Amino acid sequence: MNRFVFENLFGIEGFNIAWYGVIIASGLFLGTLLAMRRTKQRYFNPDIILDFLLLAIPLAIAGARLYYVAFEWESYADNLLQVFAINQGGLAIYGGVIGGIIAAKIFCKIKKFPFLTLIDLVVPSMILGQAIGRWGNFVNQEAFGNIITNPSLQFFPVSVYIEQLGEWHQATFFYESAWNIVLLCVVLLLSRRKVKDGTLLSTYFVGYGIGRFLIEGLRTDSLYIIPGVRVSQILSLLLIAIGVVVLILIHKGKLKTPSYEGKYLL
Repeated sequence: MNRFVFENLFGIEGFNIAWYGVIIASGLFLGTLLAMRRTKQRYFNPDIILDFLLLAIPLAIAGARLYYVAFEWESYADNLLQVFAINQGGLAIYGGVIGGIIAAKIFCKIKKFPFLTLIDLVVPSMILGQAIGRWGNFVNQEAFGNIITNPSLQFFPVSVYIEQLGEWHQATFFYESAWNIVLLCVVLLLSRRKVKDGTLLSTYFVGYGIGRFLIEGLRTDSLYIIPGVRVSQILSLLLIAIGVVVLILIHKGKLKTPSYEGKYLL
């Protein structure tokens, strides 16, 4: 299928609207609606989500881009202006997550809002956005896995046909999307049990870390620290470790959420 929904929009050469962008925007929109609904259920003003996004979106994009560029520096060293050409691809989810967490820390510091409370309000939305966003890889025919030569396995969603290569490959983008949908269900079920703040974040770190570690090992386009060592797998292990530690600290009562009486309280 065509990568673009619209090409040369308004008669402007090169002004294209890509399916990837539409899919990412859809994930952001639905994630925002989910976060606002959950915020209201916890008796906070949903405006906090909109206020947070004003900071989180640019920092998440910057983080996603810087993460990618840092590990592909040789491709940008001779042309620094290409660092800003995000319309040509090169965004990494882990960098976006890091940027979003930094944004949450800054926002909570300024607004004096409990950090873990905000994070747990938006974690399900982040998972939903990742699940939807992975379908942009399907349109772009990227983030796929190893070649599949067995004809009995050459069907979606086990594999995906890559037109440029004329080959069937593991549909790793779909594996991760499906994993995230399962993780989203787990997190939403936990939230209904009114678990302590920080529990959803820990669950996300552990759950996503496990899934990404396994799926990353199948991909053919990974970023590497050194040959044979994939960056995302190292970070996945780190996420799992952090998630377990945070969960233990919450369970032992050493990581508590302060009370809040500010303007975002309904």
